[in-house]
Amino acid sequence: MAGYEINFDGLVGPTHHYAGLSYGNEASTKNKRDASNPKLAAKQGLLKMKTLADLGFKQGVFAPQERPHVPILRQLGFHGDDLQVIEQAIKIAPDLLSSLSSASCMWTANAATISPSSDSLDGRIHFTAANLNNKFHRSIEHSTTTEILKAMFNDERYFTHHAALPEVSLFGDEGAANHNRLGGAYDQASVQVFVYGQQFLNGNIAPQRYPARQSLEASQAIARLHQLDLEKTVFIQQNPDVIDQGVFHNDVIAVSNQNVLFHHQHAFLNQADALNEIRKKMHALGHELIAIEVPEQRVSVADAVATYLFNSQILTRQDGGMTIVVPEESRQNQAVWTYLNDMIQMGTPIDRIQVFDLRESMKNGGGPACLRLRVAVNEQEYQAINPHILMNDDLFTRLNHWVDRFYRDRLVQEDLADPLLLIESRTALDELTKILGLGSIYHFQK
Repeated sequence: MAGYEINFDGLVGPTHHYAGLSYGNEASTKNKRDASNPKLAAKQGLLKMKTLADLGFKQGVFAPQERPHVPILRQLGFHGDDLQVIEQAIKIAPDLLSSLSSASCMWTANAATISPSSDSLDGRIHFTAANLNNKFHRSIEHSTTTEILKAMFNDERYFTHHAALPEVSLFGDEGAANHNRLGGAYDQASVQVFVYGQQFLNGNIAPQRYPARQSLEASQAIARLHQLDLEKTVFIQQNPDVIDQGVFHNDVIAVSNQNVLFHHQHAFLNQADALNEIRKKMHALGHELIAIEVPEQRVSVADAVATYLFNSQILTRQDGGMTIVVPEESRQNQAVWTYLNDMIQMGTPIDRIQVFDLRESMKNGGGPACLRLRVAVNEQEYQAINPHILMNDDLFTRLNHWVDRFYRDRLVQEDLADPLLLIESRTALDELTKILGLGSIYHFQK
């Protein structure tokens, strides 16, 4: 197998709690105010990373961001030292403090859009941090995301980093959660597929209940920034009806790997035409699309959203077969589990199922695919990545000890004002930068 795909999973931050902040994400809003377990959340994520690494897949760790975000609280009129700012916020605007304490950066599928060097005209890997304009608590992430990405991919010979797009709905960008790449070997040219929720300029098709978070205009801008060949690029619209059923990102209704697209019957608008365009452009590169379409009569959109069947990962093993990674909720749903077991007997490249318990993330609205950012690299680029962020036995042990030292096993909104939580979080993140070799990426270190 030529080249590698590396999955970088978000390490859950110490302020992980259930705030119900993501309108349009029904799991997030349903569990608002439940008590969370940050320690368990982090350990569930680490176990997923280590298990996949042990199975032979390339796996990395993406650091969390500092929360609560005190500089934004100051910008919004709270004053005094850091602890006084937090004390004022919990009394005057507790929901605002909750928003600015969200550990949502754990879902690194939204961190950025990445284009491999084999697809870019300048032969470099391009990174554009997502502005996440649609949700306030996520819109504050992109500047730190860019700094973290630069610390992970810091060799200018191979990696180019772009700032986030303008923070307006016209250029609403939710990152790789709405981006697929279909082709062959990871280090060879492939077709990039951008899925958008709404065309804002001269468009007239949009969801009615929930917002479309990804715009066509943003996807087109990223394609230009990444110097993509439009003959190898496809822009397709997500079905607005499924957005209104809680499919807030494309990765809740479709997932791809190499030449395989696993998707629901109702995933895309004008689906037959969209698939034909992808098929034609892949064929021009010498690849044949394998589209696995799940019928509504087998798995409803509601069941797909509830179980995150499509918020899964499809990973190519060293033997050439593919494994689909799903959350425990998919196994607990009879229709979904029956379909999955039927699918691996269909003769497609997907012939194994791997299940993970990610309940802490799932209750906040993020499944296996939400937690990971995919980066396709060749051998030289792989060697240029910061080696401290790549999962192995030593890193797994060190990070578990780190979690045991600094993370709580219960957190509710009222705990966010605890001055010890701020101290615990900052001490933890300061040590994490040393473990992962990231340098000074948090404002309290500067």
